[in-house]
Amino acid sequence: MREWKGKRYWLVGASEGLGRALAHEMSAAGATMVLSARTRERLEALSGTLPCPSEVLPMDVTDADSVRAAAEEAGEVDGLVWLAGVYWPMAAQQWDAEKAALMCDVNLTGAARVLGEVVPGMVRRGRGHVVLTGSLSGFRGLPGAIGYGASKAGVMSLAETMRADLKGSGVEVQLVNPGFIRTRLTEKNDFPMPFILEPDAAAKRYFAHMNTRRFAANFPRAFGAMFRLSQFLPDWLYYRIVA
Repeated sequence: MREWKGKRYWLVGASEGLGRALAHEMSAAGATMVLSARTRERLEALSGTLPCPSEVLPMDVTDADSVRAAAEEAGEVDGLVWLAGVYWPMAAQQWDAEKAALMCDVNLTGAARVLGEVVPGMVRRGRGHVVLTGSLSGFRGLPGAIGYGASKAGVMSLAETMRADLKGSGVEVQLVNPGFIRTRLTEKNDFPMPFILEPDAAAKRYFAHMNTRRFAANFPRAFGAMFRLSQFLPDWLYYRIVA
């Protein structure tokens, strides 16, 4: 179990769904939270419900100036949790260039912008904790996941590279790959979503992983195992199953 009291964590993507629920879990454990998303009103409403002190820091992760200014205001943090994301279900036959690019810009490039402002300071200090949110959809290409699947695969690769580079540096990196969570994003889906979790239940699993020293967690466990094992299937069999 980590010591959370006296620690200051920046949670990016805090205003809705899993991020909102995770803020409650972390605050209840004693962490001081720096809460970021685009909408100040939603962040202030969340801040007012947390048991421990919290700070509201609106930020647009697609805007480098906004990210830089927010990072300067946040100052030194003990940890960063990346949860920002946008999603639209999209098949290649219905490619929407603007939405596909925005998914990549928010979900992946946005993470790179924020990490670029935070990680160098952690490395200089020789301590820090970074938690990135991938997705089970990032393990292998899925139908209807243009933009989203690619962006999450990128986040997962980013976390893996950071884990390798920062080993022994004092900066710990973790990756969480959830399945379906009932949020305003998954409300857009018109297909069955097996093993779907409520945000509070997903946040408990997410926070439980943050309290370990393991690198990656995939949940729900059985659903995650299916996606993990899909990487070992030959192409002809995998695409016969999913396409």
